[in-house]
Amino acid sequence: MAPLDSARRRQGNRSRRLAVLLTTIAAALVVLPGAALAAPAGQQLNAADQALLDGVRLAGLWEMPAGQMAAEKGQSRVVREIGAEIARQHEELDRLTVEAANKLGAAIPNAPTTEQQGWLTEMKNASGARFDQIFVTRLRVAHGKIFPVVSAVRASTRNPVIRDLANATNTFVGDHMTMLESTGLVRWAELPPAALPAPGNDGLLAAASANTGPQIGINNTLIWVIFLGALGTGGLLSYRMLRRS
Repeated sequence: MAPLDSARRRQGNRSRRLAVLLTTIAAALVVLPGAALAAPAGQQLNAADQALLDGVRLAGLWEMPAGQMAAEKGQSRVVREIGAEIARQHEELDRLTVEAANKLGAAIPNAPTTEQQGWLTEMKNASGARFDQIFVTRLRVAHGKIFPVVSAVRASTRNPVIRDLANATNTFVGDHMTMLESTGLVRWAELPPAALPAPGNDGLLAAASANTGPQIGINNTLIWVIFLGALGTGGLLSYRMLRRS
């Protein structure tokens, strides 16, 4: 009986080792592919993404009251209509911006900048044709500055929420520029030149183009190499153990 008991013990040990090995391989099948997807690139939020959230939010915080002011005190009918429409569209865009920030857990401004508050004061103190000119000039310059920034972020962001917001913003900003230009009050010679990023520029355009920011995640190729290697090793060991049994 002793030889039989010894053979049974050896068989039992081999079975336990095989069970452990198969459990390890099964865990690799579940965990490793999942780890590759644990932090997908599309969910990363970098400096340019945050800057877009902040910029669009700030634009709405001062352009909504500016549009409402134009709707009430604009001298020309065109300025009054455009003011009302820009205020309405910025209300919608602001809602989309707040929703995007909430989805991403990002903090965004709650008040216009000091400069933007100064523009609103300037409009409040103006009337007649002077108001119309200030309204069109301030908003057209502001839209011209943010338009290329939105496009740059849209072209490079890895985040689907930011991408959707950039798409919506591009549409609204383009429409607003067209509306403002339809007044015939845009002073083209006074518009600032295009702000193209210079080599080594740390501005938003350069950041968006380079898509700088913290990159979180695991390289999928590396994960699959490790996974397949572990699977192959496990298979070879299993084959050897079964042969010995």
